[in-house]
Amino acid sequence: MRQAAAPLKRAAGSAGARSGRSRGLTSRGANKSRALHPVSHSPADTSFLKETRQGTIWMRGKTDKGRRWYQEIDKALAITLVKEKAAVVVNRHTIKRLFSNKDFRKYILTRDNYTCYFCGGYGDTIDHLLPKAKGGHTTPLNCVCACSLCNQSKADKDLETFMRGG
Repeated sequence: MRQAAAPLKRAAGSAGARSGRSRGLTSRGANKSRALHPVSHSPADTSFLKETRQGTIWMRGKTDKGRRWYQEIDKALAITLVKEKAAVVVNRHTIKRLFSNKDFRKYILTRDNYTCYFCGGYGDTIDHLLPKAKGGHTTPLNCVCACSLCNQSKADKDLETFMRGG
């Protein structure tokens, strides 16, 4: 009888391998291996972006205190933020902001060595080359270090108008 019981246990064990529980383990293993594959797109490749069913792209980031946030934005804005190096493509529906507000300010000031873009003096404020009021965005390519006087004088003028003295 002992010999007959052993094959039954093996048969039960092999049947258990085909049960629903085992499929779940196989499925999870497949997901893990898929996650280990390299990303199939460049973080700067905006052609990979695809709108959600609602017609938007998700943007995620972190506050100055490290709290995570999500926001829905238009695809055009998502493309602009990626092209102007303020965000990267995470997946086909999501971009990620690269800087918190505090980190962005620190990045611009150190990048420009605390030197005003307009007069060459000491600068400790951030100014938009294309003002936000005229469609500019807060991105590394559109922001420069400025002294308080130049920043206030420029106000919402575009770069050419301000540099001409107008």
